[in-house]
Amino acid sequence: MTIYRILTADDHAALHRDGSFAGSPLDRKDGYIHMSTEDQVAGTLAAHFKGVEGLMLLTIDEARVATDVKWEASRGGALFPHLYRALTLEDVVAERAITIGGDGSHLF
Repeated sequence: MTIYRILTADDHAALHRDGSFAGSPLDRKDGYIHMSTEDQVAGTLAAHFKGVEGLMLLTIDEARVATDVKWEASRGGALFPHLYRALTLEDVVAERAITIGGDGSHLF
């Protein structure tokens, strides 16, 4: 299975500079890195990144992080993947930019 992480431009640059990402302030507060399935990405963008430009969508092969991922209920009771360690560059299998369309919605 493939899971995803949305990063701001600054967090994306830090991941590449440092080789790992310990999480956003919200992630660190909650004790894990929030991730999404393919079906959850659009909702995550709308709920947490509305109007934010310069975002990157990271694709992670769940098999690479499986021992450190817990599937837990979140928005609307849906199960979301939560990573209980830093995300590393080695975990990432693809990256792509998320742009904002004319109607203000994110395109990816």
